[in-house]
Amino acid sequence: MLLSALIRLLANAVGLIVAAIVVNGFSITGISFVVAVGIFTVIQIVVSPLLREQALRSMPALMGGVALVSTFIGLLATSLLSSGFKIHGIGAWLFATVIVWVASLIAMLILPLIILKDVVDDADRRRRGRR
Repeated sequence: MLLSALIRLLANAVGLIVAAIVVNGFSITGISFVVAVGIFTVIQIVVSPLLREQALRSMPALMGGVALVSTFIGLLATSLLSSGFKIHGIGAWLFATVIVWVASLIAMLILPLIILKDVVDDADRRRRGRR
């Protein structure tokens, strides 16, 4: 569970960094990046299951959009709670939502492979050292 939370935190950091680079009107300044990643991740962890449950109960066709909606809500809450995190303009909000979602999703798929490879490699080195 701790590893899953760490991967989600790192994936969200990647998503926010990519959005800050790619989206005009999206900015994160200084130490507020760390705060923004933390706020965004907590909001995502809380909101995603609630939205998923609501969609299953009332509108199952919306299940595909739950991740995008929770990303948007996470960005909105983060912009309200973090002074160094700003998104300006409707286009920037929409583009940032998609970019953060896609970049985070890709990072969530790749990071476990990288982290687990390092863990396996470390265990293999330790095992060989005992012989």
